[in-house]
Amino acid sequence: MLRKKECVAMLLAGGQGSRLYALTSNIAKPAVSFGSKYRIIDFPLSNCINSGIDTVGVLTQYQPLVLNEYVGNGQPWDLDRTFGGVHILSPYEAKQDTSWYKGTANAIYQNIRFMKMYDPEYILILSGDHIYKMDYDKMLNAHKNANAACTIACMQVPIKEASRFGILNTNPDGTIYEFEEKPKAPKSDLASMGIYIFTASKLYKYLEDDDKNPESEKDFGKNVLPAMLNAGEKMYSYRFEGYWKDVGTISSLWEANMDLLGTVPNFELNDRDRVIHSRSPLAPPAFVEGEVVNSIVATGGEIEGKVVNSVVGTNCVIEKGAEVSDCVLMGNITVKAGSKLNYAIIDEDVTIGENAVIGEPIDTAGKLEGKTSGITVLGRGISVKKNGKVPAGEIVDKNV
Repeated sequence: MLRKKECVAMLLAGGQGSRLYALTSNIAKPAVSFGSKYRIIDFPLSNCINSGIDTVGVLTQYQPLVLNEYVGNGQPWDLDRTFGGVHILSPYEAKQDTSWYKGTANAIYQNIRFMKMYDPEYILILSGDHIYKMDYDKMLNAHKNANAACTIACMQVPIKEASRFGILNTNPDGTIYEFEEKPKAPKSDLASMGIYIFTASKLYKYLEDDDKNPESEKDFGKNVLPAMLNAGEKMYSYRFEGYWKDVGTISSLWEANMDLLGTVPNFELNDRDRVIHSRSPLAPPAFVEGEVVNSIVATGGEIEGKVVNSVVGTNCVIEKGAEVSDCVLMGNITVKAGSKLNYAIIDEDVTIGENAVIGEPIDTAGKLEGKTSGITVLGRGISVKKNGKVPAGEIVDKNV
């Protein structure tokens, strides 16, 4: 019996995430913790299964150990399938053309055999470092109705920020007549979200052509998409109006976590219709004896101190007399008595000694000039000694 999938998703999850500094020293960006109990990759994986797409290739390269272990067989996302499911796709040695992934397009090209194994009509390309909820099935229907070779998900951004993105210039019917990758002088505010649906036969052709071009940078935005436009292929834009955040910087990661807080949060996780699934660790219910204000506390937490306007991950201990404000604590963190944490991101497995001071309140630290806008960052596994101090805006990847 012929078995095939209508649509296969390819999730690019091999990026180094260098702008997250200490947070990605030892793990890939999609494996970074988010929202107290999740990891960034939970969002595109959950979007796939919520959209009826049950075959996903996860392309890894940089520091893949934690990510590979976390994704595992895909069971938390209902992607442990006999035919289909989730597959980890790392660069591999072959008799010819063996290399690391050279760019986004080359990464997909090196896995053409995986895609063809399912004989799909359509290929969905995703990034593994965005926070959002999206129904890919609606985008796929729009692609079919437009009879397009490629459909690009896009959203409006402030024009002053448009030069950070691939920019689409479109006709009134949504067809794309020009694509500019991070232009210095953007002609529109319609930005690509890095989410593409291709008609499979078209994608294979242009990836093969791109691989033969020695001048190409092997990138979708710089090479493949412009080549398709120049060849006269029908390219279509799909406008997205929900919450979407590229958490590729320290400030954007902190902001996205803060967007989960409040009685009416900017990004709602408590949506029973579109659940975000995760591989949740075994932990008891959180125990709260202290004060918690406008915060999220994951399972396993022991809160005897004060937590305000913060996101607290699994198995975190805040001892009596400790204060945590405007912080993101990623998991397995102990904050000893008398310590004060302000406007900071603390990675997993960190211990803060008694009476330590980490960062400064947001109203003062937020005014600092610098790459993190005053957000203090402690990397994975760090220990801060008793009475230790880490100034606002510092990024620390060794013991203090």
